[in-house]
Amino acid sequence: MNIAVILAGGSGTRMGNDVPKQFLKVAGKKVIEHTIEVFEEAKNIDEICIVSRTDYIHEVESIIINNGYTKVKKILSGGKERYDSSLAAINAYPINNHNLLFHDAVRPLLTERIIDDCLTALNQYNAVDVAIKTTDTIIQVDNNDCIISIPNRSELRNGQTPQCFKRDTIAHAYELALKDPHFKTTDDCGVVRKYLPNEPVYVVEGENFNMKLTYVEDIFLLDKLFQLKSLQGRQDALTKEAKQAINNKVVVVFGGSYGIGGEIVNILTSLSGRIYSFSRSENGVDVTNKQKVQEALQSVYEKEGRIDAIVNTAGVLIKEPLCSMSDQSIQTSIDVNLLGVVNVAQSAFKYLKETRGSLLFYTSSSYTRGRMMYSLYSATKAAIVNFTQAIAEEWGDLRIRVNCINPERTKTPMRVQNFGNEPENTLLPVKDVAIASINTIFSNATGEIIDVRRK
Repeated sequence: MNIAVILAGGSGTRMGNDVPKQFLKVAGKKVIEHTIEVFEEAKNIDEICIVSRTDYIHEVESIIINNGYTKVKKILSGGKERYDSSLAAINAYPINNHNLLFHDAVRPLLTERIIDDCLTALNQYNAVDVAIKTTDTIIQVDNNDCIISIPNRSELRNGQTPQCFKRDTIAHAYELALKDPHFKTTDDCGVVRKYLPNEPVYVVEGENFNMKLTYVEDIFLLDKLFQLKSLQGRQDALTKEAKQAINNKVVVVFGGSYGIGGEIVNILTSLSGRIYSFSRSENGVDVTNKQKVQEALQSVYEKEGRIDAIVNTAGVLIKEPLCSMSDQSIQTSIDVNLLGVVNVAQSAFKYLKETRGSLLFYTSSSYTRGRMMYSLYSATKAAIVNFTQAIAEEWGDLRIRVNCINPERTKTPMRVQNFGNEPENTLLPVKDVAIASINTIFSNATGEIIDVRRK
């Protein structure tokens, strides 16, 4: 059996936070949830064991139950030191021919490729590590902080996890280590190297994405890496998961008469989806009017008995210097682009809570940097990003997924109206954005800002 051991016993003292870092939220979920899901979805992992701080075991149990994870078979109490957690897992699996993969709970961006490479290597070796090439020069200093050595960088690697072993190998190494009164270690491969010096430890190539959450600043970086990761495999075609889900899901699109919303409606309709479109021009539903939004959703619910996903593509771009904008134009920008999003979210809540459904919004590259001539547009698009992340976290325990699409410049009627005719090769096709949107709706992602770029 291939058993993933998730080490979640750390205290996270370097984060300066009372909550252990593995239980902080990144990209809409707790870090440990992301990590569990990697192994839950990995086809070659048979079982998951989680080693937790004793005072957080109940939290882990709740996470397992709420998410419906099926591979988690053991939740163990760790100890003061990291090796205590490793030993807990080793002792929980007495069968020597098991493969044990020890992985940090705070490395949530592990890929299945790394897992598979580790398992392949275990066919030949009894101990396997994961590492990436060191790009910086490493120096060794003395007690006075003076350089005493500069090792050859080509021979150095930055270690990652998982660290993987035949159970009998790592068990034997620890058996010898525990007899050493001076035993001290920071990782499991180090134990094998010291106490089984004739046992080779093979190194699998890791990935820069497979970073460890260590400091407060890393949370922002992880958010961005999740954003980049979410982009992979979502733009070329509909995912298998999306195609399977469309048949029995009810989707409501606000702003579905044309542009991105219209293309989403067209694609889902062509696949015999149960799709309902609302817009001001199509049927008089203005997202700035909360009552109209509520009535629209209620009408769908009365007919279908459920709503699984709600998409809001409604937006307005008024390209004009701030000081020349009328009060009405300012109010319209805020009402449509921000208040409309709030109205849809509030009205959607009770339906998506019932189905553990999906809510999707749209931002623009303007959210990263305000641009002259459309200050209100930039400001509201930045607000949508923060709003998405906030309610994804707020509603996360209810299993409501909330995401936001950030498309590159896209050939929509609104863009043509403001920028005229632009070269086709400089614009993103509406269909690509629609496909990315549908794939996101039917994914497990939440709290993500998903960039969609030209191929």
